Amino acid sequence: MPRAIWTGALSFGLVNVPVKLFSAVEEKGVRFHQLQRDTGKRVRNKRVVEGTDREVDYDDVVKGYEVDDGTYVVLTPEELEAVEPDRSRTIELEDFVDLDAVDPVYFDRTYYLVPANEEAAKPYALMHAAMRSANHAGIARFVMRDKEYLAAVRPLDEVLAVETMHFADEVRDPADIDEVAALDGAGRPSARERKMAEQLIDMLAADWEPDRYRDSYRERVLELVEAKAAGEEIVTEEPAERPAVVDLMAALEASLEEGRGRRRGGRRARRARSRDAGSDRSREELYEEAQRRGIDGRSKMSKEELAEALEEVS
Repeated sequence: MPRAIWTGALSFGLVNVPVKLFSAVEEKGVRFHQLQRDTGKRVRNKRVVEGTDREVDYDDVVKGYEVDDGTYVVLTPEELEAVEPDRSRTIELEDFVDLDAVDPVYFDRTYYLVPANEEAAKPYALMHAAMRSANHAGIARFVMRDKEYLAAVRPLDEVLAVETMHFADEVRDPADIDEVAALDGAGRPSARERKMAEQLIDMLAADWEPDRYRDSYRERVLELVEAKAAGEEIVTEEPAERPAVVDLMAALEASLEEGRGRRRGGRRARRARSRDAGSDRSREELYEEAQRRGIDGRSKMSKEELAEALEEVS
């Protein structure tokens, strides 16, 4: 059961809604420990004075900010505490902006914001509905774990999401990357090249279904761990390198042909599923369902065509 990591209030004008904050993401990366090769024993990191093997006690470690090469300004806990943000328990919405105008590059981490109690549910739902209708996000600052965050509060399904954000000076300008300059001399694509690229994009277009995409690297690592733990012999192979694109038109044409073949295979698979799904149903039953789903041209479809059309909208 997820636990709230922050409790406080969402403030908008004179409206103050008690809320709780939950992490929206559960990291599932593969974590490794460092071991000594020969003994298999854990390797631990120690705090030592630079240039010596003398370990430093935790109480003797202070924080320093490097102002020049090798020159540090030491700051005490009391000095840092004096400039910490006020420990406010409020997410105060300062501005409302068009959500589509906020580039995702500014977003850092996502949290769910939910009402803290039954009394807060109604004003919370009202705020959610109004923001969703206007397609607006509220820009706010709030303090969590002694750190001040810039955040965007946005409607997401039935709840509000809080996106912690990068400040403007943290986002790099692409123009600062040397390789971006090469785009100026790349030349404009021809109309034929652009049309073929658009056809390829249209061919690969699909509805956003998050469950279709899995962390294949993590799965392969866990399979590898399981195989080695079972004593299996592992044979490694060099990954095949994909050749660089030399002839753009040839690459686009080959990609389109591959996409057409994949689409034909998908259609055949759908027809097979449709035949299986519709085999025990009459055409009248399939037609009635197609009517309920608002499928155009259903009156002229055969039983198989009705089954396939229903499969595509399911």
